[in-house]
Amino acid sequence: MSFESTNPIHLKRAGLKATSPRMRILEVFRTSARRHLSAEDVYRILLTQDEDAGLSTVYRVLNQLVQADILLRHSFESDHAVFELNEGGHHDHLICVACGRVEEFRDESIEQRQRQVAADNAFVLREHMLVLYGVCPQCRAGATEAEPAPELPARA
Repeated sequence: MSFESTNPIHLKRAGLKATSPRMRILEVFRTSARRHLSAEDVYRILLTQDEDAGLSTVYRVLNQLVQADILLRHSFESDHAVFELNEGGHHDHLICVACGRVEEFRDESIEQRQRQVAADNAFVLREHMLVLYGVCPQCRAGATEAEPAPELPARA
């Protein structure tokens, strides 16, 4: 589902009523400079806007919006979920292991290779997710020689 606005019609099509908490939370995603927000991020933003919403309400609404396919949930190998508007179209993610920054990217050659790997192994590809972990330019620039940017832990 592509979701371009906080129009109540989009919620109705998804089987949800356009309640005040849903509309406010969708507005946070629509207007935020960051595309990937945690429940706590949404809650803090609402507090700065003098909105009266509890953290449990934020969690409940986020889950409803995920179930309605309006938001996407990502856990990126942790129990800390982040959410983004489902704007349709596939993309992959770069995650900074130092600050948690999330960047999106699209690369058709990678997509073609993944489809080929699935076909070579007689798999019918249903979905996939590619997440690259590293250190972003800002964190690398802030690291000193005495304290280099963190490395990913070795996998067993």
